[in-house]
Amino acid sequence: MIPVIVLIVILVVLGLIVMGLYNGLVRLRNKVEAAWAQIDVQLTRRSELIPNLVETVKGYAAHEKETLDAVIQARNAAQAATTPGDAAAADNMLTGALKSVFALAEAYPDLKANQNFLSLQETLTGTEDKIAYARQFYNDTVNRYNTKIQSVPSSILAGMFHFTEREYFEAGGAARGPVNVSF
Repeated sequence: MIPVIVLIVILVVLGLIVMGLYNGLVRLRNKVEAAWAQIDVQLTRRSELIPNLVETVKGYAAHEKETLDAVIQARNAAQAATTPGDAAAADNMLTGALKSVFALAEAYPDLKANQNFLSLQETLTGTEDKIAYARQFYNDTVNRYNTKIQSVPSSILAGMFHFTEREYFEAGGAARGPVNVSF
């Protein structure tokens, strides 16, 4: 009788451990999804602001069509991205294009003084800060998740239930390089 009770207790304890590990994996996987959704929200917000910025700049720098077209192309690529890797590449392209637009403000004093442009520039700067925070949170969450699915004993359950590694949101080549400042 006692060996049966001991066996039942061991099975219950093992069941609780397995259940705890599985629930921990599910919780982390859901956190990764939620973190990615926050990046997506901020990228969408930035994409919605860009047409207003482009229209404002057009009024002052109409002959800078190439720069404005690059911004629109980068925006469209960012909206079409579906994976963290694609989104990171499109985001880097868009960031570079936006830097070019903000550089135009230096060449056009009237644009630089335009209240609508200044407001859009400030809003985009705030959005960029939120995107940077969301990227950091996402990557931290992915790191915890990937570590958990690679660590014993949860790696056994992760393999059994097809928990797979997630991709980090990484900066591209231009975003990693030094910033060139010239006067």
